[in-house]
Amino acid sequence: MDNLTNKLKEVLSSVLPITILVLLLNFTILPLERSLLIPFLIGSILIIIGLTIFLLGVDIGITPVGKLMGSSLARTNKLWVIIIAGFMLGFIISIAEPDLHILAGQVDLVSSGIIPKFSIVLVVSIGIGILLFTGFIRILYNISISIMLTIIYLVIFLLSLFVSPEFLATAFDASGATTGALTVPFVLALAAGISALKKDSRYSEEDSFGLVGIISAGAIIGVLLMGSFSGVKEISGELNINHASTGSLLLPFIKELGLVTRDILLALSPFLFIFLTFQKISFHLDKKAFQGILKGLFYTFLGLVLFLVGVNAGFMEVGNVVGYRLALMENKTILLIFAFTVGLLTILAEPAVHVLTQQIEEVTSGYVKRKLVFFALSIGVGLAVALSILRILSPAIQLWHYLLPGYIVAIIMSHYTPKLFVGIAFDSGGVASGPMTATFILAFAQGAARATEGANVLIDGFGIIAMVAFTPLIALQTLGLVFKYKLKKQELKEA
Repeated sequence: MDNLTNKLKEVLSSVLPITILVLLLNFTILPLERSLLIPFLIGSILIIIGLTIFLLGVDIGITPVGKLMGSSLARTNKLWVIIIAGFMLGFIISIAEPDLHILAGQVDLVSSGIIPKFSIVLVVSIGIGILLFTGFIRILYNISISIMLTIIYLVIFLLSLFVSPEFLATAFDASGATTGALTVPFVLALAAGISALKKDSRYSEEDSFGLVGIISAGAIIGVLLMGSFSGVKEISGELNINHASTGSLLLPFIKELGLVTRDILLALSPFLFIFLTFQKISFHLDKKAFQGILKGLFYTFLGLVLFLVGVNAGFMEVGNVVGYRLALMENKTILLIFAFTVGLLTILAEPAVHVLTQQIEEVTSGYVKRKLVFFALSIGVGLAVALSILRILSPAIQLWHYLLPGYIVAIIMSHYTPKLFVGIAFDSGGVASGPMTATFILAFAQGAARATEGANVLIDGFGIIAMVAFTPLIALQTLGLVFKYKLKKQELKEA
């Protein structure tokens, strides 16, 4: 019960700030119709309940399975087993990721089916699977994370030269969306399970981080390859903004319930099959532990269904409308201030960020204070959302104008930053781009793009998740360099 209460508090702190902000807009400068506001509030309640149950399910079902599987794979000491199992696990967990389904659904909707939802989920999941077993190999053979990331992003930059801007924005958004609430804890657990069996404790600590950052690049590569071979050179995006709807307010929720339940059953079934197979041949858990994990998987399923129904039927529509109407205002400063505020509130309220900052303070023995990490991340993400909106308002600014120099700086920094911080920084992109980024903020950006003359919803409306996920790469590696400098200064004093 205590665990459930803690999860509820975490989720409330994540969802309520956005809900309150929308209500403030509604009662001040941006009144919303009853047919939009009531479904939004219902959706918020479903998201809070669903995310709470889902996170509880992840804790008692997904994470323990991840650790068990990581340990089992490491003990086999057979490369071919690690490659096959790593690919299957990466593919299966990515297919079940709710944030990826939200992004893929939006791309499908905006592109009028030219870029199908199923195709995006499939290519991203294949990319995640390939990069997951690559990350396993890095951990087992002590390959430098800086060298691996440099090679991976060189491949990404080369592929970027051969795709249209539509696929470029979607590819980098997929990177942030796929490392969401389900994938991150499972992959971190896998990494911990594998690295814990290594005899060198220093390498074990360093290798516990970085795997999430590596697999997120697989999502980018998958979509870029899809764009390269699709033959599509230009896609016109469109988004219909429903300012008001008619009929029953509950009807959209009822319609979504059946569709979402089917999708989540299909997504989680392979994971359940893999767990039962491992239980038979490797885990051999006792009855109580086995039933506990099954209960966790049921909570994960139930939570995902409620979360996605709330998102699809009540939450994202308001995000679209708020972005659209603020962008229509003559004073664009209001839009930029709102964008910065949403980014700031999102990162301050994201439960996983609290875990990350505590972890950094512990690892650095208090040298890098969690308040400093919070400040760097919150300002960075606020600026990332505001800069994304500025890109929509100024068509001359393109996504690669931000990401190309940014990633070059991040990769160069990775060769000078302590390896522990490199892993933490690249992992934390998944932490920063949480449920609120994939839902409200993405919809908000698309609404703003729809209202802005000269903007393309498919090009300019996407890319915001990529910006949010990119921010920690610079912010946390900078803190790593500060920690390195402080450590050297202390060593000189002691000498």
